[in-house]
Amino acid sequence: MFRKTLVLTLLIALLAACAPAAQSTPVVEPVSTEILATEAPATEAVAEGLTFTDGLGREVTLAAPAQRIVTLAPSLTEFVFAVGAGSQLVGRDELADFPAEAANVASIGSAFGDLNTEAILALEPDLVLAAGINTPEQVQELEGLGLTVYYLANSLTYDELYEQVNLFGQLTGHEEEAAALAESLAARVEAVESVVATATEKPTVFYEIDGTDPAKPWTTGPGTFMDTMITKAGGVNIGGVLSDSFAQISVEEIVAQDPNIIILGDTLYGVTIESIGERTGWGDLTAVKEGNIFAFDDNLASRPGPRLVDGLEELLKILHPELVVSQ
Repeated sequence: MFRKTLVLTLLIALLAACAPAAQSTPVVEPVSTEILATEAPATEAVAEGLTFTDGLGREVTLAAPAQRIVTLAPSLTEFVFAVGAGSQLVGRDELADFPAEAANVASIGSAFGDLNTEAILALEPDLVLAAGINTPEQVQELEGLGLTVYYLANSLTYDELYEQVNLFGQLTGHEEEAAALAESLAARVEAVESVVATATEKPTVFYEIDGTDPAKPWTTGPGTFMDTMITKAGGVNIGGVLSDSFAQISVEEIVAQDPNIIILGDTLYGVTIESIGERTGWGDLTAVKEGNIFAFDDNLASRPGPRLVDGLEELLKILHPELVVSQ
């Protein structure tokens, strides 16, 4: 019940156009065009310190790079650690579980619904980071308490991801580490694109977010980062025919498209590879008959952070095991 309530709240917060239903998705931070997208975050040095324009179009000024940071989404925690600023993180939301060191940072509880503002204030942060799963109302509430809040819009492309890595370097004073990371991530993506260009075929792919209702499982549609990743990894997302970024797809549509590969992003929630062939109408699918069903860590697709590159590399191994990326 908690997972369904959690995700329904998430989908509403993202303004996703999914039809209201009892079904839910386990996605922590779905990356979708439904989320407010802005131009690359801007920053400029001013006499008072550093001024940034965030994903809500607000000017956010820091006297100096933040030294006491609280994050309200797992992806933000991953960004902070990735640029080498983990020691400056004093609080994080309860779902942040990567890297392992995040467990040593104080939890401020859930970032869904009412925030534990007392816990956040007690940490005396000089910067609170919010993301696409947080609401503008939460940002306003924290600002009303005198806190400095930066809202990060979800990246929609890998180029935007690299820009955000550099942004975190500026926010935390780790510009050199961030620049090196952004360069490394870009090189890895380019390496995948290079080998995919040599592929002779593009398999059709069904990516399952939530199979609670096997007759109408949730999947990722056009405009999501998973859709982008499947394409970059040399596949064709059958969910691309849907009108919504995150939506349910009928088993009839799945059968009609007959995917070559089925990828399960919901195995952590009880779905097994073996159970797919037991579903009504699924047994004759090409992916089922050929055994091309794979478990996938959905955090590598649904959390808009540096590990989206890890997700791309993992997808390549699934879609094109014959292709090898040179290191």
